[in-house]
Amino acid sequence: MSDIALRMYVWMESALASLRNDERGQDLLEYALLGGLIAGAIVLVTIAFFSGFLTSMFQNIGYCVDFTDTTTCDPGW
Repeated sequence: MSDIALRMYVWMESALASLRNDERGQDLLEYALLGGLIAGAIVLVTIAFFSGFLTSMFQNIGYCVDFTDTTTCDPGW
């Protein structure tokens, strides 16, 4: 192995080792993932809880937009 190739190998190994041992920002990433998980759970629970209300509300709003339908316009709020 030539001297240049050996130096490049040592440099790459040291760079990769420093990346593997760098734990700065790990807590921030964990908290961000946990916050995203909690926000997703809140959205899913909200959608599951209000799904019937939202479905009827959008259907009733559709009656207001559909001018050919003979139903009355009642958004149902």
